[in-house]
Amino acid sequence: MTKGIWTRETVVLMLLAAYLPLAVFWLWFGGAPAVQRSSLALLVLGFWNLVFLLARAQAISLALAITALAIAMLAPEGLGTFRLVLGISFGAVMGELVFGGWGRNVVHPATVALSFLGFGFPGFPWPDFLAPVAWAAIPAALIGLATGVLPGGVIAGAALVAAVTFALGLLSQAALPAAGIVLVLLVADPVTSATTHFARWLNGALYAGFVTLFAAGWQGAAPAQYAVAAALLTSLAAPLLDEMALALWYARRRRRHGAQ
Repeated sequence: MTKGIWTRETVVLMLLAAYLPLAVFWLWFGGAPAVQRSSLALLVLGFWNLVFLLARAQAISLALAITALAIAMLAPEGLGTFRLVLGISFGAVMGELVFGGWGRNVVHPATVALSFLGFGFPGFPWPDFLAPVAWAAIPAALIGLATGVLPGGVIAGAALVAAVTFALGLLSQAALPAAGIVLVLLVADPVTSATTHFARWLNGALYAGFVTLFAAGWQGAAPAQYAVAAALLTSLAAPLLDEMALALWYARRRRRHGAQ
């Protein structure tokens, strides 16, 4: 996407438009604490982007607003300023900026930051989401699908597996709000999710499978906690899923046209 209006920042702006319903509802119901967490995340991310701009001439991207929203919404509560700044800094630098910025990262920087905070400070509670905030993930996903910036296969694969496991009684209703928000914000990220058509379905299905597994077997974990853990493992597996999809395509092509 380098010609005409299709630049990196065009995609970011479309993502921001898609996430707008989710952000508005969360800020409305979260009140002043939500605004404070978002402002802190934006400030820290802006600082590190400025550092890399000056040190490596690395362009600042508006994608930092998406990262700030995801961290502010999903980070454990009661961490305090120092711990939260530490986690945001680790996620921004090690998850994105050292790779060249947004569009070149392997794992979503918010996923890295949230995993760091979750494993580094396990005693702090993870957030619960009110029903209106969770429902706002649906229009966010629909806008992203309509504009083409969110991969439909990832969302469809996750929804299909979640529906099946929920119908079988393997996935509880309590897991769905956080899992849906994490799916839209982290798993369906167009940069870090799988890129081939079949692998995207596998990507979404794997995420829903991990959520189901963790919900059943991870005793004492909050829905947001195991949803973030599922997002981390799924992101790490995305390149392998693409390799599998390509291997299947090549094998099918060889059978059809003979060895080449």
